[in-house]
Amino acid sequence: MIQIVDLHKTFGDNKVLTGINLTIPEGSTCVILGGSGSGKTVLMKHMIGLLKPDQGRVIVDGQDIVPLGDAVMEQVRRKFGMVFQAAALFDSMNVYQNVAFPLHEHTKLPEEKIHEIVRSKLDIMGLPPSVESKFPADLSGGMRKRVGLARAVVMEPKIVLYDEPTTGLDPITTDYVDEMILAAQEKLKVTSVVISHDIASAFNVADFIAFLSKGLIIEFGPPEQLRASTNPVVQKFLQTWFEKN
Repeated sequence: MIQIVDLHKTFGDNKVLTGINLTIPEGSTCVILGGSGSGKTVLMKHMIGLLKPDQGRVIVDGQDIVPLGDAVMEQVRRKFGMVFQAAALFDSMNVYQNVAFPLHEHTKLPEEKIHEIVRSKLDIMGLPPSVESKFPADLSGGMRKRVGLARAVVMEPKIVLYDEPTTGLDPITTDYVDEMILAAQEKLKVTSVVISHDIASAFNVADFIAFLSKGLIIEFGPPEQLRASTNPVVQKFLQTWFEKN
């Protein structure tokens, strides 16, 4: 579904990506794992076309998006749904209005059909009809994440991107979010890409883990392969995390 080929990106004197090669199979969940400043967010921005590389290709669903102009890129972006770190819901809108927002912006569907689609996505997230009239301030952290995911998938994207979905959450809510990511993949058959530095969450949800360090993928494979890695950078990252937890 996504293929990154020899991707390079430099900001001034800072070489952030220095030759990324990555293939994410359709229908899988791939966690891009790495420490702060390793280039995870910059890589995600290339996947969705918000940044252009200095060199390399970004192939989404068979199409190289690097040379595309804004108009065509806008159509490609409809293949993506985005779940932001803090859900990024509109505070002045209730749950229904938040989830319906992309449909109101990008379609001419009648309100009855929009409500049917919104309800179906909230159902998938395990949220009852009573939640539709609530505002983000009335929701728990886990519920806000679920509403954010419902909004991300309301346009039926092929790919869902998660930006640090468990950062700052307590262990119970983190488990709740992990379950949400797994349920979305199973029920919606999407390809999921999760940017994270949370090892426990990565091992819970990933089919594949890409370990990013100093602008390169230095380990790629299923979670068991990461656990058994002999790469000293990966070993130190895992050891440091387990010592803290």
